[in-house]
Amino acid sequence: MLIQATQLRPGMIVEYNKDLYRIMTITHITPGNWRGMVQTKLRNVKTGSQTENRFRSEDRVERVILNQSKMQFLYQDGDDFHFMNTENYEQITIPKELIEDVVGFLTPNLEVEVEFYETTPLNVRLPKTVALKVVQTDPGVKTAAVTNTLKPATLETGRTIQVPHFVTEGDTITINTETGEYLSRSK
Repeated sequence: MLIQATQLRPGMIVEYNKDLYRIMTITHITPGNWRGMVQTKLRNVKTGSQTENRFRSEDRVERVILNQSKMQFLYQDGDDFHFMNTENYEQITIPKELIEDVVGFLTPNLEVEVEFYETTPLNVRLPKTVALKVVQTDPGVKTAAVTNTLKPATLETGRTIQVPHFVTEGDTITINTETGEYLSRSK
């Protein structure tokens, strides 16, 4: 499906130079008397290499629509991540380099959407929030409530994020998967 360059959004998959690319960032540029442009940062979905490209605002780009399947994350084996289709119980393996930006949120039995191009898995879409357990963090400081300071916390998946001072080891916290930020402490 051809769309105008001005309609591109981060996360879309486009065909560019006979390869599939995911749009990482977009900047609309309107330099005075010149025609508008769309500056994009693209990541090749097969190789993971990044490139930048500037499209003219009147350019048309081939958008690729992906098929989505509800799947459940099962386990990690080295650099391979195993998922199971929740409808027909088929299992697939996705290499880490394709999904490294979501690896820090994956816990066993987590329901996700896996995007396929034909029969090849390309991406994993997470729910908006996930609950993860804090396995290591420094104790809180009593004066931190006044200064609203944050401290690093390592989660059960190995990801490190900034949390408020009152979060302790063993707490389960809710995290926004789009920004990677702390939202709240879970019960």
